[in-house]
Amino acid sequence: MKKHRRFENMKTVRCSILGFGAIGQGVAEVLLMKKEYLESIGLEVLVVAVVDSKGATVNPEGVDLADCLSRKRTGGTVAIDKLTGVEVIRSVDHELVIETTPTNIVTGGAGLQNMIAAFETGKDVITSNKGPLTLKYRELMEAAKAAGSNFRFEATVGGSMPIINLANEVLAGNKLRSIKGILNGTCNYILTRMLEERASYKDILAESMELGIAETDPTYDVEGIDTACKLVILANSIFGLDATYRDVEVTGITKITPEALEMAYERGHVIKLIGEVSRERIHVAPRLVPINHPLAVKGTLNVASIDTELAGEITVTGKGAGPIETASAVLSDLVAIYGNR
Repeated sequence: MKKHRRFENMKTVRCSILGFGAIGQGVAEVLLMKKEYLESIGLEVLVVAVVDSKGATVNPEGVDLADCLSRKRTGGTVAIDKLTGVEVIRSVDHELVIETTPTNIVTGGAGLQNMIAAFETGKDVITSNKGPLTLKYRELMEAAKAAGSNFRFEATVGGSMPIINLANEVLAGNKLRSIKGILNGTCNYILTRMLEERASYKDILAESMELGIAETDPTYDVEGIDTACKLVILANSIFGLDATYRDVEVTGITKITPEALEMAYERGHVIKLIGEVSRERIHVAPRLVPINHPLAVKGTLNVASIDTELAGEITVTGKGAGPIETASAVLSDLVAIYGNR
């Protein structure tokens, strides 16, 4: 009888996944993995379209996500129809756009066009894509508000590590003074390994590229650009600023030497790439952190410390990247939008 009541009150959420690289595939995996959980809270999530760079597969009854994953992982494409993300948004009946196309901080890329089209057609958006939010945060928020659309983006900062929703929802009512931490796992890995191996930046960068921790072009990471973009999103969404990348003071890690790391360690410190945002200043730079400090995490971990008026400092640590980890933030946003309806 209990089971019957659960399905009687089921809400169907029809969605598209735009971008089917690592993150989009992670979202598909998590939706398959969490199907029973979602049904237990009254949600049937029906993916009616999946789009990659070659085109789309569309089925109003629900696409076969397992088949899409299989095709993609054997070097193929999900494309059956020659449709772009914007065309899917405008022509396929659904409520939610899950936007996971690659980040482009120069133009906003396909992600910006997808989000604008979604709001123009009254759809909700959940995204992992930093680019559009770095460039056009205010315009996107205004478009979402005008459309009556939900717009959530926990996955853009810190992967699985909750910062935006923690600050805005769990800590609601607290005045926040600042947020600081390590928001790029690639840089943290390089600095950790340079100290462990007494090795040069160049050698450890090569190692991290071989392991797939650093991109083929690691400039965004090592120059501090990725961290700066994440700080802009925090500045706008938590501190109510209207910041862009140009407002951030940025220094990367490319000039750090093994000798500097060793000297710091002998004096009880490690060097970390720390991003910090407050209402007064947004900056990214290598900084000395005491060895036993909560921000002194190793490897590819991310960490953020939120300085609050009422609760003091609250620190969260977690994996800042990875398809499943980032998809967990997408899932939490999905449940936050639809779970209480």
